[in-house]
Amino acid sequence: MANKDRNKRSARKARAEGRVQRAEAQVASGAAPDIETALAKAEAAKDAGKPVSPKKAGFFGRIKNYLLDVRTELKRVTWPSAGERNSYTVAVVIMLAIFGVVIWAVDTGIVALLVGFTGLRG
Repeated sequence: MANKDRNKRSARKARAEGRVQRAEAQVASGAAPDIETALAKAEAAKDAGKPVSPKKAGFFGRIKNYLLDVRTELKRVTWPSAGERNSYTVAVVIMLAIFGVVIWAVDTGIVALLVGFTGLRG
């Protein structure tokens, strides 16, 4: 834990030194009259970059935001044309029929094996 704290402190120190160097460069270039003003500007810019956490919406506000997001996403969807929709529907129905027949055949075979193995009739 001490090493982690030490790393944090050294990172903060490095950032502070970087701010001082940038402030000195501003003073040298004439962008700021003195180093205190340049450091104050750097601090203000640092604080301005922080995101402000928005106030949490209530229950109905969250529902409203969710529905607005759903509406936005549905506008982005690329919907199939009528011909594509019809061909997809036919393909799904055919696959359902094929898999239904295969499952029926496997079930019938398993039942026949069990009846032959046990000699019981169901």
